[in-house]
Formats: sequence, structure tokens, C-alpha cells
Amino acid sequence: MRALLDTNIIIHRESHKVSNEDIGHLFNWLDKLRIDKCIHPQTQYELSKFKNEQVVNTMNIKLDSYNCLKTIAPMHHIVGNVCQQLDNNPNDVIDSELINEVYQGRVDFLITEDRKMHRKASELGVKDKVFTIDSFLEKVIAENPQQPDYNVLSVRKEYFGNINLSDAFFDSFRKDYAEFEQWFNKKSDDFAYVCRSETNSILAFLYLKIEDEGESYPDIQPYLAPNRRLKVGTFKVSLNGYKLGERFLKIIFDNATLFKTNEIYLTIFNNTVDQERLSLLMEDWGFYKHGIKTTPNGNEFVYVKNFLNINFQDSPKQNYPFLNGRCRKFLCPIYPQYHTELLPDSILNNETPADFVDNKPSRNALAKVYISRGMERSLRAGDIIIFYRTADGGPGYYTSVVTTLAVVENVVDNFTNFEEFKKACRKRSVFTDEDLLTHWNYKRSKPFIINFLYAYSLPVRPNLKALKENNVIENAPRGFEEISDEAFKTILRISNADQSTIIN
Repeated sequence: MRALLDTNIIIHRESHKVSNEDIGHLFNWLDKLRIDKCIHPQTQYELSKFKNEQVVNTMNIKLDSYNCLKTIAPMHHIVGNVCQQLDNNPNDVIDSELINEVYQGRVDFLITEDRKMHRKASELGVKDKVFTIDSFLEKVIAENPQQPDYNVLSVRKEYFGNINLSDAFFDSFRKDYAEFEQWFNKKSDDFAYVCRSETNSILAFLYLKIEDEGESYPDIQPYLAPNRRLKVGTFKVSLNGYKLGERFLKIIFDNATLFKTNEIYLTIFNNTVDQERLSLLMEDWGFYKHGIKTTPNGNEFVYVKNFLNINFQDSPKQNYPFLNGRCRKFLCPIYPQYHTELLPDSILNNETPADFVDNKPSRNALAKVYISRGMERSLRAGDIIIFYRTADGGPGYYTSVVTTLAVVENVVDNFTNFEEFKKACRKRSVFTDEDLLTHWNYKRSKPFIINFLYAYSLPVRPNLKALKENNVIENAPRGFEEISDEAFKTILRISNADQSTIIN
């Protein structure tokens, strides 16, 4: 297979400064899977425009380790028509030439961090062949479970004082903040959320702080009005491909809900591709760029998510963690062997450090895939799903329970072949390729998929007996079964659910 690498990937790989720590994992997988690393002649041209002659000479030497495309595909008229509407400068035109190589089948896929290139790929129908570093790692880890980089990934709540400040993970913070080590040591008795590898090196770190209406923000413009806020003080994920960013977002949203805050905010420099990717991740989940924070180390962008201004005309991801109580509600059965894999419990467990063995993207991701062959296929964005864990054996009168609330992103029900179906399911479902083939070959009905967001684990889990006694259902659900608003309210009541995120 041949992978075309965008100029930004080459710069991150070959620069004397490592601006993206995932780049090593990317190239390790490319080598492991024997994928040919290709560059476009335009990449050489772009690199030659650097002002520093020494950097240009060094880059030219390093480019010898890549395969430069010997021939260039003529611009396809469809690519030209689509890209012409999006190209605003010479760099955009060069990007379109790279997309054209993918569209014409000259290379198998393209890896780029450029968001506009991904938009072009989507409009041209080749989005499944254009990856970010993160999405490529997610794909290959899911497709090659026999070769994981890390066998165990755990999220723990730890005191600052017990965390090794000299870990290389913190080098980027030391670079951006001269006072970082002093600040870190003063937090010795505070908690942070930490994810480590098997060798105990830090892979992800999150520090949160509650701020009340008396907090002052003189260095932020425009002015931040008094409010009860959750501050994301320190947030970094160095290993992607396991969707740790989404797992840590769940921690952020859970804390904001638990402590009844009205806003979440964080500040982000825009010096590296990691920081840019963090900005894009936050925007995907409903954060908007509020303004600028002025610091001695330079300006940071301020991102805010407002919990008091929910608009259900936006996508479920933009509104997360809130659910629209006026949408339809469906019970959905899920077998025990898949339940825990797809729907891990909330990692917030009072004051006890929670430990999760989560080395699969499907576990950590908030955006997940459910496969169904049921008759009910009318679900749409915003509908609420209540997952019903079936019993291990027997009728399950006492052992079948409702456990989890989720919200539908979309339904995909128009697959023309197995490869399309597999690509749509593989990264965020719990099934192996063999399982997916069994689903596809089932004679009675073709499968469809529900893309959904994992929202909330119920504190108390009513069993089938309780559901029947409270007139929620008469019999155990088979496939998606719509329930009334009253039945849904009953489930929330008997499960002691926090209903603050359900907006009516």
C-alpha cells in the first residue's frame, strides 16, 4: 500500500523540534505494516520556500528517505470543480493536487492535519481515504489488535505530589510556561487525572478547577462575566489512536455536571500541531473561541462551552452532554459480552481512584457505533437510547437491567457492500471483522448502524421485574422499542438519575 504524506506531516517528522509526539507512533505503524511512505513533488517545492537555507538543505537530505511520486495524475474535472470553490490561495491549490492523487487511485490514502483537505475529501466522497494522525492510529490499532502499542491503558485520579514532574511528557509545558514547575509543586495536594503506559510513562494528563462568581479575569479579552465555571487548567494527550482525548472530555463534562457549573473554559496556545488538534477537538464538542488571554509567554486562545445556552438545532455533539427531553426515546437490548466493552461505566466514582483497562478505541470513544438488524430503523439525530443489558442466561427477570443513556448522532442504512459496512463499523464498535461478516451475511435482513454518543450511566439499574412493575414495558425489548415520555421519566426516577442534563 502507498500512503501520501502531506507537507505538514513531513515537517512534524523531520523538524529539529518535535511538535507532535504522536508522529513517532505514526511512522512506527507505517513501517510495521510495510506501507510505502510517499511525498508529492509539490511537498519538495513547499519545503524549498523556507527562509532558513540550512533548514532547507537538511530537509532535502531527509527527503531521500521518502518515495517522491514519479508521475502526477492530471487534475480530474470533478476534483477541479469541487476544489475551485474552496481554494483561496496557492497552498490550497497544492493541497488539491494531493487530494487528486487519492481521488484518482494513484495512492491508497493520504495523511494530513489540514482540516480543509478533510472537507474536500468529504465532498469528493473519499473521506475514508484521508486521515489525520489520530484517525489513522485509531484505524490501525483497531484493525491490528494483535500488535497494540500498549496492552493496558488506565485513567487514575492522583495527587500532584505523587506524579513524576521530570517525566518527558511535561517538557512542552515547561517550554510554554516558565513558571510551570513552581506551579506544579504548589499543587502537590491537589488531584489530577493521569493515564500511564505499562512502563509508567505519562500518556495523558488533566487538571480541573472550580471557579465561582468572585473569580477575576483581567488578562482575558473580551471580558468574562461573573459565573460559576469549570476551568480546564492543564489538558494534554500525547498518545492518540485510543481516543483518550474523548475519554478525558467525558471526565471534563462529568465534573461540570457534578459541580453544577454554568460554563467550561480553557486556554490554548497555537504553537504546535498538538495544540491545534486540541482546539479542533474542543470545537467539535461545542466549545467556541471566546477571545484572547495575554500572558508573559504569549497570547493564548480562550475556548468556552456555555451550559446555559443550549440549541437543539445544533448537532448532538455540539450540545453534549445535554439531551433533548422532547425527542423520542427507545429501549435497546445489548448482549452482556458487548455491554461493558461498548459502554464503560463513568470513571468518576466518588473519591476512589478509578482504574480502567481500556486499550481499545471503542471503549474510550464517546462517539460509538451500534449495529442492528431490527425492524425499527426510523431513529434520527437527537433521539434518546436507553441501553438494556440482557441476562447472561435464562429469562433475566432479575438480572436484565437498564444501564445507560445515549443520544443518536445519525443512522446509516444504505450500505451496498461489506467493505463499506466494515469501514463504517470497525473503529468504534466492539466487533471483529469476523463478527461483522456474520452480521453482513445474515439472511433475514441486512444490518444498519446507529452512530451514537455515550451520555450517562444510571446510578441504580432497574431490572426487568422493576420495569414491569412500574409499567415501563410489558416484555423484554427486542430491537429498538420506543417508549413513552412517562415511561422514560419513570426509568429516570427509579434509577435515581441526575436529570440536570435532560432539557425539556
